[in-house]
Amino acid sequence: MSNFEIQLEKYAELAVKNGINLQPGQELVVSASVESVSFVRLVAKKAYDAGAKRVYFRWTDDQLTRIDYEGAPSEVFNEYPQWDADALETLANRGAGFLDIRIPNPDLLAGIDPERISSYNKATATALKPYRQARMNDKVSWCIISVPNITWAKRVFPDLGPEEGVQKLWETIFKMTRADQEDPVAAWELHKANLGEKANYLNTKKYKKLHYKAPGTDLSIEFHPKALWCQAASDNESGTEFIANIPTEEVYTLPLKTGVNGTVTSTMPLNYSGTLIEKLSLTFKEGRIVSFSAENGEETLKRLIETDEGSHYLGEVALVPHNSPISQSGLIFYNTLYDENASCHLAIGKAYPTTLEGGAKMSQEELDANGVNDSLNHVDFMIGSAELSIDGELADGTKEPLMREGLWVI
Repeated sequence: MSNFEIQLEKYAELAVKNGINLQPGQELVVSASVESVSFVRLVAKKAYDAGAKRVYFRWTDDQLTRIDYEGAPSEVFNEYPQWDADALETLANRGAGFLDIRIPNPDLLAGIDPERISSYNKATATALKPYRQARMNDKVSWCIISVPNITWAKRVFPDLGPEEGVQKLWETIFKMTRADQEDPVAAWELHKANLGEKANYLNTKKYKKLHYKAPGTDLSIEFHPKALWCQAASDNESGTEFIANIPTEEVYTLPLKTGVNGTVTSTMPLNYSGTLIEKLSLTFKEGRIVSFSAENGEETLKRLIETDEGSHYLGEVALVPHNSPISQSGLIFYNTLYDENASCHLAIGKAYPTTLEGGAKMSQEELDANGVNDSLNHVDFMIGSAELSIDGELADGTKEPLMREGLWVI
């Protein structure tokens, strides 16, 4: 077996055993592109080796997606197949694990009518809300990973040929996910412990606010007294630990819905629904976005914000040092899974209820009363750089340095 094949096996095993942490007798739902079929077959084998009851597959195809958007009648984009939403909700209620294997394509929907895209995004989010709530409440185990194809590799490594680019991207993925190490499981245990130290520090400090300063950014974010800083690993409803994102380098929490004020500017491109949004800027007053702009993709950004009232507010605050392995690679991945782990980031839209003490068990009314934002959307955008400074403000008004030049100083 070649070194590449060994690392590919480790990566598939990492997704099944660490990401989902599949239990004997558990069902697994794999959502993937048809271009990743070889890797999906390997994942299926690993799942059955781990005792899976059954593995289900949900396939996508970029070319068919494009054909749909170009040729289907407009009314199609106002609805989502209810049978699919029902199937996902049923499987979530049965305790299945959900593995998403993604291949980004930031140019997929270039030139498509933005109204079609935004309508279908909203219809999808509405139909899948119960299923997505099961994920965001950690009721089920779920994990997102990525695999390369020629299109994505060409974006990341434009100077390499198709085969060389794909191979280089595989090598990069193995390195960033620690699948290239002798014992990836042990490597992830150490990584989780390191992230846990930062989360524990922040939970002990209980900062009332964070203050961000960088070119184009002057922002303050207030927190609920019971906000929780979380890290890579979570426990599902059954108490089984899983890792939602592979890779991950963040510690994260939720902002107080009405506690965000000032302006923030993104530092990396955002690939949102097949459209690239670049250099976006948002201004907040009492939590709500009151103005916005983008050098590229502004219409898409506008439609994202106007999805619902909750899309005018933030739902996540994440801290990532500028010297993370992904940042040190010097690459832009055009893939939020990777780019958000190179940079501090925020998320427009729904908050994770699990980032509020007792939040996972609260009703929507209780969450609303505690300043937890709700929305059909949850879209991360990157704001970190070597020029970012963050101060933490304690309950008594004392300010302490938390990050300088994008790096931890704690």
